[in-house]
Amino acid sequence: MTPSDRRSSAPIVRAEGVTKAFPGVVALDGVDFEVHAGEVHVLLGENGAGKSTLIRLLAGAHRPDRGRIVVDGRPVRVHGAQDAERLGIATIHQEFHLVPDLTVAENLFLGRPPRRFGLVDRARMEADAADLLARVGVDVSPRARLRELGVARRQMVEIAKALSVRARVLVMDEPTAVLTGGEVERLFAIVRRLRADGVGVVFITHKLEEVAELGDRVTVLRDGRSVARVPAGTDRDELVRLMVGRSIEAQYPRERGPVDADGPPLLRVRGLRRAGAFDGVGFEVRGGEVVGLAGLVGAGRTEVVRAVFGADAYDHGSVHVRGAPLPRHDVAASLAAGVGFVPEDRKGQGLVLGASVGENLGLVTLRRASRGGLVDRAGQRRAAAAMAARLGVRMAGLDQPARTLSGGNQQKVAIGKWLLAGSRLLILDEPTRGVDVGAKVEIYRLVNELTAAGHGVLMVSSDLPEVLGMSDRVLVMCRGRLAGELAGDAATQDAVMALAVGSARPADLAR
Repeated sequence: MTPSDRRSSAPIVRAEGVTKAFPGVVALDGVDFEVHAGEVHVLLGENGAGKSTLIRLLAGAHRPDRGRIVVDGRPVRVHGAQDAERLGIATIHQEFHLVPDLTVAENLFLGRPPRRFGLVDRARMEADAADLLARVGVDVSPRARLRELGVARRQMVEIAKALSVRARVLVMDEPTAVLTGGEVERLFAIVRRLRADGVGVVFITHKLEEVAELGDRVTVLRDGRSVARVPAGTDRDELVRLMVGRSIEAQYPRERGPVDADGPPLLRVRGLRRAGAFDGVGFEVRGGEVVGLAGLVGAGRTEVVRAVFGADAYDHGSVHVRGAPLPRHDVAASLAAGVGFVPEDRKGQGLVLGASVGENLGLVTLRRASRGGLVDRAGQRRAAAAMAARLGVRMAGLDQPARTLSGGNQQKVAIGKWLLAGSRLLILDEPTRGVDVGAKVEIYRLVNELTAAGHGVLMVSSDLPEVLGMSDRVLVMCRGRLAGELAGDAATQDAVMALAVGSARPADLAR
């Protein structure tokens, strides 16, 4: 039976005319949406369009102000995750619903561990966890503490957790945002098996190439309203136009200018090593260039840039900024040297979620704006307002808590505080994760502004087209080591992947 055949029957879940408002914003305005058995229904829209609010209604995290949720033809009230699971709805949220201090197995079966004689059967729990982890293809011990894992592996744990519920409807919010090729293919294979088994899948993505590859049909939200329902094979440019209300000419608008070849580089890394994480890493970033850092998940990319910035320690090697040595494991020294860092985990490390937008934008410049122990709050607020306008942050106002912004707008704020600080070297780790196509282009143009002003950018990304489209040179890591450097015509997807998996050497690629 094809997906279109299945849609001739009643949907499993339907949202009918749902409206949801928050202070200062109507997130959803009379939206209809439905999911049938055995289909992948893609949900597209810019950040702030209402996608996350809609799936939170399905998951029971919010309740509609108007409209209703219907399951198997009858209206229901979903008061939380347990209600949703009883109805057969499981959700993988963009922000992880995991407990860092618990083990992987404990997270997978949180609130519902297997029991024996009234006690938690830890051996069975860990065995079942191992089976789930093997199913999603992630090599992680069930006994590992979640906080020991990087963002990509946490994402795979979140996916495994959703699969353990045996849902009839699986909602996936940006599941591939931090995954690279192999992980994405494993995930897609899982989704196709679920679809064949009659599970309805709601799939949210900002990677438009995934829509036709995996989806059956698409609903597009814009400004809280459903503006179109189209086949998944719809032309990509048309999908962009439906999402943003206009055409976008260039997906990766890199404007390459002169690179500062005189004097010391902005950043010089030599022989960087931390046991068990990376070894012998060395490279340079000069003013006016974007250097991409590519590699598979677990290759050591994030570990290296965190060590360079001083967030984590390293055992051997050196880091110089504009010719001056940078003390190891010293964030304050990095800030003073003009180095900024946007981490991959914006919610846990890039923002103070309970603080306002204005307060977050002013975090790095707070000391500079202080005189005699007093902060120039009016000046800070003016600067924050100007930066928010420059970045196009969609918000009710500067006093809105950062936690209530959409993912893409949170990312703009996380970047904006470093732009306000005037960082000469900006390290971006997954800068467009969870960011819609229009906001991505805005971030890329900011990168162009930085390099045009003589600043340098070191960019880590799991999105290989992004790395190739926005980098002047690409460094590729494999198993904790720098496998090679590619520039110009040599920087292709095949060449990067050959280095990333250890099947080629730079000399091979130059032939």
